[in-house]
Amino acid sequence: MTVIEAKVHRSSARNARMAFILTAVIVGVLSAVVAAAYWHPIVALFVGALIGVPIGGLVWLLVRIWPVIRLLWWWTPETLLSAGLLTGWVQLANHTPTVVTLIVVALVVGVPAGIGPVRRQVKAWGWCLVVRHRLRVCFAQFIIANQSGSLPLILWARPTPVGERVWVYLRPGLSAKDLESRLDKIAVTCHASTVLIERAGESNAAYLRFDIKRREVLNARVGSPLVDAIDRNAPVSASPLTVPTALDLPDVDAPTITLPTQGKPAKKPATTANGSKPAASSASSLPDDDTSDWI
Repeated sequence: MTVIEAKVHRSSARNARMAFILTAVIVGVLSAVVAAAYWHPIVALFVGALIGVPIGGLVWLLVRIWPVIRLLWWWTPETLLSAGLLTGWVQLANHTPTVVTLIVVALVVGVPAGIGPVRRQVKAWGWCLVVRHRLRVCFAQFIIANQSGSLPLILWARPTPVGERVWVYLRPGLSAKDLESRLDKIAVTCHASTVLIERAGESNAAYLRFDIKRREVLNARVGSPLVDAIDRNAPVSASPLTVPTALDLPDVDAPTITLPTQGKPAKKPATTANGSKPAASSASSLPDDDTSDWI
């Protein structure tokens, strides 16, 4: 069984070699420049080399064992939990009789298993541990990583009402768009129904949040307090309620409408602008002239 893949092993060796050379040269030159102010330049070069080479070796070691450190990080919760349980068992067995030890173990195991809320909480945190490893399988199997084979760093996970929420830090070579096209495969690998991905920070696109949904919480029956407010002993009317469906027109009093007469209406005298009646025309008050007198 391969713990560290060959591609990752070769990339780690190459990065460690480059880190050693760069660190040794930079630290050695800087140390020699500072030492030249106090000693001869040749002595300063030896001092710089004595300082730069050990620091470069330390950086080489850190870069070289980084795949192992990352592997230990993946199993840190399980390692700490196992170490705590084993230490507690050894201390309990060494300082208490066998009967007391068995009673304590039965209580530690039986109480969480017998109490529903505690059992569900333990199960939820157990799924968080499982999901972290399932996401790592997704990144290793069908999600394209960078050329060096560096997988994203899975930071932490916590339970939610519908599943789990996991924070992931992407390495160079991946983006949220690359993962959105593989959400269905991630859901299958995590034994979930759906998976959502969104950025966990506005200032860093590599910091993502995975929301893994494996159950629905909105389909449960919720009791209504209105049921208790109904008086069950109240008498029920036998006759159904009459609901008006239309307007009864005979019950409405029709207004009386006065129609105008067929004759022509009387013509009102015209008025002037100030409201007074106009004076009668002089021609109308004089007798008609005989036109024969003018011929």
